[in-house]
Amino acid sequence: MMARAFDDDFLALVRESMYQRLHVVLKIPTYQLLCYYEGEVDTVAARTTDGRIIHFPANVLRSVVKDHGVYGTFELVFDENYKFVSIRRIGD
Repeated sequence: MMARAFDDDFLALVRESMYQRLHVVLKIPTYQLLCYYEGEVDTVAARTTDGRIIHFPANVLRSVVKDHGVYGTFELVFDENYKFVSIRRIGD
């Protein structure tokens, strides 16, 4: 039983290491966010801190919206199939 738990933990670590973590600086005022919420735009394009351009679903921003919009440096995590996993603020 103990070996099985270790195997599950190990597999979780391997799976986590296959995730891609991208850092982006976002500066999106509230009036631009309205385009996402009103359905005019469904995808956000952003430049990563290493210079790549990425596209992700606008709805992932909902958890990081403040009264003034979305501002700061964020880490976006995607799985091995490039499916969105999470977003979190890592700096201002």
